[in-house]
Amino acid sequence: MSNILVTGADGFIGSHLTEELLKLGNRVRAFVYYNSFNSWGWLDELPQSIKKEIEIFSGDIRDPNGVREAMKGIDEVFHLAALIAIPFSYHSPDSYVETNIKGTLNVLQAARLLGTKRVLVTSTSEVYGTAKYVPIDENHPYQGQSPYSATKIGADRIAESFYRSFDLPITIVRPFNTYGPRQSARAVIPTIITQLLAGKTEICLGSLATVRDFNYVQDTVNGFIEIANTEATIGEEINIATQVEISIGELAKEIIAQINPNAKIVCDEQRIRPKKSEVNRLLGSNEKIKRLTKWSSQFSLSQGLEDTIFWFRQHLERYKADIYNL
Repeated sequence: MSNILVTGADGFIGSHLTEELLKLGNRVRAFVYYNSFNSWGWLDELPQSIKKEIEIFSGDIRDPNGVREAMKGIDEVFHLAALIAIPFSYHSPDSYVETNIKGTLNVLQAARLLGTKRVLVTSTSEVYGTAKYVPIDENHPYQGQSPYSATKIGADRIAESFYRSFDLPITIVRPFNTYGPRQSARAVIPTIITQLLAGKTEICLGSLATVRDFNYVQDTVNGFIEIANTEATIGEEINIATQVEISIGELAKEIIAQINPNAKIVCDEQRIRPKKSEVNRLLGSNEKIKRLTKWSSQFSLSQGLEDTIFWFRQHLERYKADIYNL
C-alpha cells in the first residue's frame, strides 16, 4: 500500500487511474482543479463506496504552494494535470505554458523538497509530431507542431533535467491516443459517437487521412501502474502504445457501422488544422514497455469501441453533440 497523489484526477484518464489505484489497495489523494461549483469532475460520477475512500485536494497546479501542500506525506505522484486540447492552444498558448510547463515544474520542485519516492510525468505522443519513421520509439526526434505539443516537450525536458541534475526518481510516461468512457468530446472518438447517438446522419469531421495508434483507457491505466511498479523504469521515457494504426476515416466507418450504417461523413472546414500543424501519422513502438514491465495491451480496438459506445449511450446528456467542442 502506497500514499499516492494523482494530479488531474478529475479528468478522463486521471479518474480511471484513481479508481484503479484504489481497487489495488492504495491510499489515494486526488488533486482536482479548484472551482466555485465544488465539482470533482469525473470523480463525481464514481459510486459512493469508492468516492468515500478518496482524499480530495482542491487546488491549482499552477500554484506552487498548493502543489507542495498536496504532496506532503505522499510516496508516489502520478502527474496528469494538463491542458490538452490542440485547437484551444492555438489562441490561448499562455495558459498552456503556465499549466503544462510551470505546473510540472511545481510538482518537480515539491518532489525534490519533500523527498518523494517516485514521480511519473505524463507526456503525449504529440511530442513526436508527424512520424519520421515507424513504429515511433522513444528515440524519435521531437517536433512541436502545436503550442500544446511544444509545452509538453518543455515539461518532459524539465522533468529529464531534474532526474539528471538532482537524481529525482522520474519516469516520463508517454501514452499514445487514449479513448474510452468519460473522454471529452473534443477528442475524435467521442466526437463521432456523440454525433451519431444524437441522431445526426451527417457526421462532421476534419482530416480523415491522419493515422493514429489508439489505446483503450484501461490499457493506458495499466501501463501507468506497471511502469510505477518497476524500478527499471526510473529515468526512462516510455511509450504506451498498441503498435497498431488506423486512419481517422477508417475509424469513423467502424463507429458508424456500430451505431448507424446510414450515416455519412462530411468535412467541416473549422475542424481542419493548419497544414504544418497537423500530425499526419502516429504509430508507437511498445517494445520498451514490454521489455521493462509486464504490460501488454488487453483490449482490441473493436472491443474498446463497443464498451465506449455503450457508456456514451448512458451518458449522452453530458455532451453537446451539436457544436464543435474545442
